[in-house]
Amino acid sequence: MTEVLVDYPAAHIARLSLNRPEARNALNQEVRQQLAEHFTALGKLAEVRCIILTGGEHYFAAGADIRAMADHGAIDMLLLHTQRLWQAMASCPKPVIAAVNGFARGGGCELAMHADIIVVSESASFSQPEVKVGIMPGEAALSA
Repeated sequence: MTEVLVDYPAAHIARLSLNRPEARNALNQEVRQQLAEHFTALGKLAEVRCIILTGGEHYFAAGADIRAMADHGAIDMLLLHTQRLWQAMASCPKPVIAAVNGFARGGGCELAMHADIIVVSESASFSQPEVKVGIMPGEAALSA
């Protein structure tokens, strides 16, 4: 299954859509890798002038995929260097617009914060729930 869909809704506009509805678009390593690859490739295309990043109707991204992390220790997670994958979006030469519907939790909130512009629906809700258990929001802090 393709975790990130790419389409072109209008001339000069590329849209990346998170496509993990069964996991509320939780960010696993595959999603992060595909996003990095797409931002790198789209950033090089002269015909693309803007990139829109979106999720589902009721959720943008639920945050990190906790199930995918369950079998890994803290050192294993650190060694993945996921912050490097965010760099492709942060350094993309094209304007990036995050179109947020519903929940943008933890890593999903951080993903939206990497965009140049965030456009939200009335249902949009942002949070960093990891602070409730004493964990620093990591991805945005590590790649900023």
